[in-house]
Amino acid sequence: MVIALIVVSLVAAGVWYATRPKPVAVTVAQASVGRVETTVANTRAGSVMACRRAKLAPPAAGRIERMNVREGDRVRAGQVLLKLWNEDLTARERVSREQLETARARLREACELAKASVRDVRRARELRARNFVSQEAVERAETDATAKQASCDSAGAQVAEAEARLQASLADTDRTVLRAPFAGIVAEVNGEVGEYLTPSPPGIPTLPAVDLIDDSCIYISAPIDEVDAARLEIGMNVRITLDAYRGRHFVGRVRRIAPYVLAVEKQARTVDVEVDFNTPGEVRHLLVGYSADIEIVVSGHDGALRIPTPALMPGGRVLALGANGVLEERRVETGLSNWEFTEVKSRLVEGERVVTSLEREGVKGGVHAVVELKGAAASRQK
Repeated sequence: MVIALIVVSLVAAGVWYATRPKPVAVTVAQASVGRVETTVANTRAGSVMACRRAKLAPPAAGRIERMNVREGDRVRAGQVLLKLWNEDLTARERVSREQLETARARLREACELAKASVRDVRRARELRARNFVSQEAVERAETDATAKQASCDSAGAQVAEAEARLQASLADTDRTVLRAPFAGIVAEVNGEVGEYLTPSPPGIPTLPAVDLIDDSCIYISAPIDEVDAARLEIGMNVRITLDAYRGRHFVGRVRRIAPYVLAVEKQARTVDVEVDFNTPGEVRHLLVGYSADIEIVVSGHDGALRIPTPALMPGGRVLALGANGVLEERRVETGLSNWEFTEVKSRLVEGERVVTSLEREGVKGGVHAVVELKGAAASRQK
């Protein structure tokens, strides 16, 4: 009889062991003390921007006679980038120069005659004082001197007019030459020698002849959701990440918050925020146009008990893994939070483990769980 009871007990124990719920595998993280921040991030990818960028084209239309740059070339301020055919304008310029020289020669001639007339008046007055000439002769000399001076003044006005014509000719010629307004790198060239270039009509954008970028000064421009924009201030610290430099962070500060809201898409209203790099010398290798993300630090403090934000469920709840291997659901009081860490003010102590794999099936309070080993630890167990 005793043997039968033992057998029945063993069979029952075996059936229970075989049919018992298997513990779920979970990943966990420990509650630790460290820095926690409240941050604001961009809603769409931002970009590395140049402080100065100009899409250039000559103000005049014409056929390209000379293209002096290619994409990727570095140019200095004032360097000629391209030149349109302008032989007709340079011919007018030469005519204007010749006319100016002629006007200046006439001015010298007229003014010399005026000076001679003044000397004649002086001599006539001296002779009149000795009664060698009549008063009428003196008056004729004075009238002639006045007329010669008027001719001198007129010649001077003609010189000024010729100079103005020359300046107008130079301006017309200069409209056919495109120069770099600042030093930089040529990002784009549209046009070849022999092609006809037409300036963009008002309100109708066309491709620039030369797209010039001053890459000596760069910053980040990124859109921030209108809900978060009200919390931002100029000078706030920013962490910058770029897709081209995975795993590396740059630091910066907010330099500008746009005073208006953009409605680029329906239900997506954003405010553009610009960020300067704290150490410009370290980012001179960055290319204008790189995609970038920013994380603006709104507030933060050190020495806070924190858990990974993915371990937090709606309503401020977490699943803590007890020493007996059972998951316990707790409602905690939270403080500062960002996408990485959340501050916990109650119902957790440093070192307690919380579940971070909340999306797995069967992960809930009251169930048995085992910690899933990762990486080298799992390899060693094998």
